[in-house]
Amino acid sequence: MAENADIATLEESFKKFAIYGDTKATGQEMTGKNWAKLCKECKVIDGKTVTGTDVDIVFSKVKQKTARVITYEEFKKALEELSSKRFKGKSKEEAYESICKLVSGREPASMGVTKAAATGAVERLTDTSKYTGSHKERFDESGKGKGKGGRENLVENTGYVGAYKHAGTYDAKVKK
Repeated sequence: MAENADIATLEESFKKFAIYGDTKATGQEMTGKNWAKLCKECKVIDGKTVTGTDVDIVFSKVKQKTARVITYEEFKKALEELSSKRFKGKSKEEAYESICKLVSGREPASMGVTKAAATGAVERLTDTSKYTGSHKERFDESGKGKGKGGRENLVENTGYVGAYKHAGTYDAKVKK
């Protein structure tokens, strides 16, 4: 029973890593980039016995000759290939179980994502209440931008001069 739950979480991890970074991915196939990410984040790559090169070689070995992706079955074969190398002192079954425990239940983390910093100069430069001159006209009182109306002088194409007092009275004069 515990083995079935372990297999389900392993497959769930496979699907999560398979769709990571690709909006069109279905979760049925995993790219080499996502395979390497899985191995790195799940600590399959330890830098001594298993390296990034080993991971790439195993990926190339288990995939179809013309394919660029691996299926879930090929994924399990790849884990089996790496398990004997990662856990040298254990039997094949124990090594495979150990590597499955490393991977199962894990999901990709967005490492190295840059966060916007609103400190010092950035805060001062984005404070619209301190804007002066023509830039001040681009924002309303609340600091919200006016869009195109704030960037350009929009001209009314009514045909009348701007300060003309009798605008719109022509039709009334003609009908008399």
